[in-house]
Amino acid sequence: MNKENKLGMGLGALLSTTNNKNETNNNVQKINISQIVPNPLQPRKNFKNEELKELSSSIKNQGLIQPIIVKPTDDNQFQIIAGERRWRACQLNGMHEVDCVIKDLDETSVLEAALIENIQREDLNVIEEANAYKGLINIKNINNDSLAKLIGKSPSHVSNILRLLELDKKIQEMVINGDLSMGHARALIGVPDAINKANEIVEKKLSVRQTEKITSEFKNNKKNKTEKDPNITDLEKELSDKIGLRTSIQFNDNGSSGSLTLYYSDLNQLDDLMKRLKK
Repeated sequence: MNKENKLGMGLGALLSTTNNKNETNNNVQKINISQIVPNPLQPRKNFKNEELKELSSSIKNQGLIQPIIVKPTDDNQFQIIAGERRWRACQLNGMHEVDCVIKDLDETSVLEAALIENIQREDLNVIEEANAYKGLINIKNINNDSLAKLIGKSPSHVSNILRLLELDKKIQEMVINGDLSMGHARALIGVPDAINKANEIVEKKLSVRQTEKITSEFKNNKKNKTEKDPNITDLEKELSDKIGLRTSIQFNDNGSSGSLTLYYSDLNQLDDLMKRLKK
């Protein structure tokens, strides 16, 4: 099953640019570029200049192959549903008109389409991905597990991404700009003075493991020591999803070593596990 089918309504239904007998406003038409405005709820905020220039050059040489999807607004303008990168690239070319397909969608469908389009892009940074997940959860009124099924991701992946939104906005910006990786950011969740630690990571060019080491002291000294670090719980769940067995990860007091336990329920599971480990 492809991703579009897993997304329920999918971009095929929301953003189809082919004619069908039930729609009369689906034809491609040229619209003045000054009448087109971006969607304020668009989850993608970071558009790389070099990539826009490359796309702009491609459009200049080959034309706009895929039209921009827009919806009419009350003030005689058209709001972008999908294709903001193409619109920006056309602006760089100084184009006065662009090919568009007009779709008269309600606000919920517009946002859902924008979120789905962005999730399907491979180059979406993890903070934008997290905001897209949060948006879909709010729109559809579903939980993390239901979202995971909807978008074809594991529940642990969805939880890991969403937890990044707990970080200070300054740290989120550092992730967006590529100064911190997702691994660095995850290690900083729930840590006091996280911004200073984030700056230290960048200045000293610390690895993810080094970052985990400098944040482990706080995590090991939490008041409620019976509560497992959510990052460890996420790792356990992710590993369990991969191998189909319950797992447990325990760190020693120094935070740099520990143990991994795999639980099997019968001898057949043990035999299967041994075969996989021997490969």
